[in-house]
Amino acid sequence: MSGAWQVFTDHVRLSVRLTPNGGRDAIDGVETGADDESYLKVRVSAVPEKGKANKALIVLLAKKLGIAKSAVSLISGDTARKKILRIDGDPEDLIGRLKAVLQN
Repeated sequence: MSGAWQVFTDHVRLSVRLTPNGGRDAIDGVETGADDESYLKVRVSAVPEKGKANKALIVLLAKKLGIAKSAVSLISGDTARKKILRIDGDPEDLIGRLKAVLQN
């Protein structure tokens, strides 16, 4: 369904394009960029200062997926729009949860 995530034995890596100051917290679906890479489009109302938008992203994803915030960590893209997140847990379960979130 998506090239926005990569499956590993104990976690999933998720490519995200974050829009801070987006007016609301929402997951806007999967999109393929001009570079032919797929990513999950997410917007948060938090401002991109001192990691506030990154924290809001982690909180939003954890809430939508029904997992602990501690299971989600930022691997790269601390100050960039495009980020890679690591989500710890059973990959099959996590992919199922991601697909369910995207269908809503």
